[in-house]
Amino acid sequence: MNQPLAYVHPQAKVANTVVIEPFVNIEKNVVIEGGTWIGAHVTIMEGARIGKNCRIFPGAVIAAIPQDLKFDGEETIVKIGNNTTIREFVTINRGTKANYETVVGNNCLLMAYVHVAHDCIIGDNVILANAATLAGHIFIDDYAIIGGLAAIHQFVQIGKHSMISGGALIRKDVPPYTKGAREPLSYVGVNSIGLRRRGFTNEQINDVQNIYRMIYLKGLNVSQAVNIIEADVPATPERDEILSFISKSTRGIMKGYSKFQKQD
Repeated sequence: MNQPLAYVHPQAKVANTVVIEPFVNIEKNVVIEGGTWIGAHVTIMEGARIGKNCRIFPGAVIAAIPQDLKFDGEETIVKIGNNTTIREFVTINRGTKANYETVVGNNCLLMAYVHVAHDCIIGDNVILANAATLAGHIFIDDYAIIGGLAAIHQFVQIGKHSMISGGALIRKDVPPYTKGAREPLSYVGVNSIGLRRRGFTNEQINDVQNIYRMIYLKGLNVSQAVNIIEADVPATPERDEILSFISKSTRGIMKGYSKFQKQD
């Protein structure tokens, strides 16, 4: 940890096993747990809470104040879980009084140039590809994958095990287990390959596919589809996850792809 070309504020709490490369700047009111590596020219500002065995690559800026004109200097934090990798020039902003924290979970990968704005909550095992951009107050659940250059509107919710194409503009909530692509962002199927890789059985995947056929392919509106699913589809963790997500959606879920939309 003794790197003479780095600055570590005396009030920062940095474990002895943290490796700090040259020209790192670590401010006060920072906690960094053991085994983490911090690359050259990283800036870690007040309010950062970084877990164990993380890797933070050169040029990243963690816990800068929010880019929100309503921010009034309130004491807020950024929390980063264990075993998370933050690549070059990623920026993660502190929370505001709306939530008081921005959170990135365990085992995540944030590729180069990703931006995570204030009050976002990112679950575990999430991948954000290069230059994905999150506005404020976004929730991304476990195992979601967001393609490069995707832009996510504030307050959007993205369900677990979902996958979104690169370059997508994400204005609506993305239900769990789905794939989203095209413009406007549309349902293009179930993330079956990802589910198989994570140990879901063929029966579980088929059940999820049948549920989304009712929602997107039967000509029903969402309320009608939900009523049928609740009445006719046996309860499973996956069914309940989908129904719970839809019931809590405030922006509405992404639409199904229509032949009347502009073709690629």
